[in-house]
Amino acid sequence: MSGAIPTVVLASGSRTRAEMLERAGVRVTLAPAAVDEEEIKLAARAEGAPVEDVAEALAELKAQRVTRKHPGALVIGADQMLECEGRWFDKPADRDAARTQLQDLRGKTHRLVSCAVVIRDGERLWHHVDRARLTMRPFSDAFLESYLNAAGDDVMGSVGAYHLEGLGAQLFHRVDGDFFTILGLPLLPLLGFLRVHGVIAE
Repeated sequence: MSGAIPTVVLASGSRTRAEMLERAGVRVTLAPAAVDEEEIKLAARAEGAPVEDVAEALAELKAQRVTRKHPGALVIGADQMLECEGRWFDKPADRDAARTQLQDLRGKTHRLVSCAVVIRDGERLWHHVDRARLTMRPFSDAFLESYLNAAGDDVMGSVGAYHLEGLGAQLFHRVDGDFFTILGLPLLPLLGFLRVHGVIAE
C-alpha cells in the first residue's frame, strides 16, 4: 500500500501492550482512555452477557473515546477479561486481594479473553477476539506468599495477579492458547490488519 504510513494510537496506558507492538515493529502513541469499566461490567453481569461481548464492548469504547482527538489515526482499543467457573475477575486492588484471587484460581482452569478493536474517525474497521485456557497447579500457601513477596506490586497490574512471562509461570500446570493473547492483545491478527493498511511491510 502506497502513501503515508498511518499513525497508530493505542487507547491504553498498558506498557505491556505498547511493548508488544513496539517490539513487533509498530510505532505507537499511547493515549489512555477514560472509561468506567466497572459500571459497564456491572451492567453486563446483570444482563448475563458473555465475557467475549464485554471485552469487545470495552475495547471499542476505549478506541471511540480516543479517536476524536486523533483524526485520521488507526486507534487500537484493547481489553482482557478473566473468567473462572462463571465468575469474572478484575485486577486486584492490593496484596490481600491478589492473595485471595490466586487462592480462588489455584488448582482450577480459567479462561482469558482478549479483544482488540481498530477505529478510524469513529468508524470501526476491524476487531478480533481470542481466548486462552490456563490451569494453575495446586501450589502451597507458603509458595503463594513467596511468590507475592518476589512479584511485589506487579501483581496488581494483571487481571489474574500474574505475569506469565515472569514469575507467574511458576503458578501454572498447563497453558493452552496464544502467548500474546495471554499477555492481553491478539497481536498476530492485529499485525495482519496493520500490514494490509500499510503500517508494516507485507
